[in-house]
Amino acid sequence: MTEVGDLIVKFQREEHKITGLVDTDTVSDLKNAIYKATQVCPERQKLLGLKVKGNQLEDGMSLSSLKLKPNSKIMLVGTREEELAKVIEPPADMPEVVNDFDIEEEEIAIENREEYLEKVARRVKDYKINILNEPRPGKKLLVLDIDYTLFDHRSVAENALELMRPHLHEFLTTAYEDYDIVIWSATGMKWIETKMKGLGVETNANYKISFYVDCDAMISVHTPKYGVIEVKPLGVIWGKFEQWTAKNTIMFDDIRRNFIMNPQNGLKIKPFKKAHFNRESDTELLKLSRYLKDIAQLEDFSCLNHKKWERYKPPRHAAKRHIDGHGSQGPAGDEG
Repeated sequence: MTEVGDLIVKFQREEHKITGLVDTDTVSDLKNAIYKATQVCPERQKLLGLKVKGNQLEDGMSLSSLKLKPNSKIMLVGTREEELAKVIEPPADMPEVVNDFDIEEEEIAIENREEYLEKVARRVKDYKINILNEPRPGKKLLVLDIDYTLFDHRSVAENALELMRPHLHEFLTTAYEDYDIVIWSATGMKWIETKMKGLGVETNANYKISFYVDCDAMISVHTPKYGVIEVKPLGVIWGKFEQWTAKNTIMFDDIRRNFIMNPQNGLKIKPFKKAHFNRESDTELLKLSRYLKDIAQLEDFSCLNHKKWERYKPPRHAAKRHIDGHGSQGPAGDEG
């Protein structure tokens, strides 16, 4: 593994220097680095000036195959994220993710592969986290996606509150009793901050968010069946905070492949879409709030099957504590 050397990206009469890439990185990694420098999301980038066999640039191609020389110049055509984040209505060219494929057969092979663990290690080293509220001793970790998890990002509305998932603040307030909360979105930091402010999460007095994580902390992995995909490796957070591990972390996301590097820690939440039609009937956060409370007393989450979370029943002694401490009885018995 050797460094590619500095690359120069020309965008809107400006030149941006891209550093830190190695020859085993892919075109997807290059696009993520370009996004960090220019705020043009990978899916909106058109790269000119690269020599590609067959004239077809693919995200899974290694940079070594492009035979890049130090100080090679690449022309970028695209639109900055900040120009698209000025309105609540999503940009027309933002791709809709509708198909979440079944990754179970590839999970074990993916999460233990050395080249992906190396990418995680590099994110731990290079990705900067801005702490909003210091982690609290003894608290478990809840990592939340935004789009279709807390917020319907495709429907049109005059303000973000109209697109907020029902019971969001109640859910976060209850979860905060047992968990420190982190927001991780596959978008840019400015767009995360815009949404959290619009939803009233940023200033709510009943709970606090520890920090935000954006798309720069994601890594690309290649699956034989589905090609290159971007994922959210929890190891980036675990590498920076010793108190959180696979034993005390849970992640909610509406897309299963986002936690392919940590399949045991991911819970696929039902997507919240068509907010104007579903806001009266959606109770997903209320049910998940109870689940989080039921498992909060466990020392190790590795025994759980989050795919069956709706059938989970806490041990009887935990159910008794739930009665004594909260005035209502949770389901008793062993895990279903």
